[in-house]
Amino acid sequence: MKFTTKVVHSQLKGTEEIRSKTTPIYQTSAFTFESLEELEGFYEGKSPYLYTRTGNPNTDELGRMVAALEGAPAGVATSSGLSAILASVLAVVKSGDHIVAAEDLYGGTFHMLKEELKGLGIETTFVDFTKRDDIEGAITPQTKLLYSETVTNPFMRVEDIPLLVEIAKAHNLKTIIDNTFATPYLCQPFLDGVDLVAHSATKYIGGHSDITAGVVVGNEDLVKKAREKVVNIGSNLSPFEAWLTVRGAKTLALRMGTQAHNSRVLADELRNNSHVKHVYYPDNLSEKGNGAIVTIELDPSCDISAFFKSLGWIKIVPTLAGVETTVSYPLGTSHRALPEEAQEKLGINTHVVRISLGIEDADDIVTQFNEAIKNSIS
Repeated sequence: MKFTTKVVHSQLKGTEEIRSKTTPIYQTSAFTFESLEELEGFYEGKSPYLYTRTGNPNTDELGRMVAALEGAPAGVATSSGLSAILASVLAVVKSGDHIVAAEDLYGGTFHMLKEELKGLGIETTFVDFTKRDDIEGAITPQTKLLYSETVTNPFMRVEDIPLLVEIAKAHNLKTIIDNTFATPYLCQPFLDGVDLVAHSATKYIGGHSDITAGVVVGNEDLVKKAREKVVNIGSNLSPFEAWLTVRGAKTLALRMGTQAHNSRVLADELRNNSHVKHVYYPDNLSEKGNGAIVTIELDPSCDISAFFKSLGWIKIVPTLAGVETTVSYPLGTSHRALPEEAQEKLGINTHVVRISLGIEDADDIVTQFNEAIKNSIS
């Protein structure tokens, strides 16, 4: 099936006599058994469910759905995007191991790799992933993993995934890619040889800003390890949020198609605005589009506070995606925890704004941003 068909028909198939058109919500903390023999059957693999932390039909449906969209054989749902990243990383590395990661990652991921994993005895080196020599130069005998994002946050650099896979295979390493910005509609890293793909399903997969969820997909063996981490750490997703995420995902192709169109229109418009110093928007992600995020750096002549106050119906948020156009301030939110030297090196300064395009009319979006920029000029 084509993507737009597959995303609608990835429903978990049940055997119940009551044939609901949509999957019911299995809002239960545990499942019952008729006998001790039946209970033991769970541990022997004869029964799929015991306790919702260890598995639930709704969370299974989400994991399988995203895996199918990515072209992967297995997937597991988690409580958030960051927990999906953590589960995927811990499925590959342990204390004493080393990670080589792109230096231009989402701030939350950067902090987790640099600080939280360090406390577990796992070291991370951050390098410029546009330079093969820098990547290979950072690899040590302890290195087990290369980590990056399909499209980096916030400056929209498209990762050379085939190159990363090539380097990883040459050094017997695993690869993990965060595919949140691109979504499987635009890019499927697993099909390019990536070992594990992580998503913050909170963003485009859920799509309506009403859930917090994550998903990890990949080969059966690594996803099994990631699932064990989810269960043992307790980062499972609730049945209701899994159900909402699946419901939202069914319109992913429709939403992303419109959002990618709107982002292209806005990027082209802002490139012609003399008060916008830089526009960061890729042109080489996918034939279907280049994502729904446009990052800009306003000219120093613009008052950044006046700009944010003049956005009208466009909301200021600390996140992205959803059907509404929103803006965020990387220096004050997503990349706030980065060391100052890292912020400066990446170019995250007081005039950088990340725009998440929604599904509104493109002309209305352009008009509102032009008005905000005009009102910010001092």
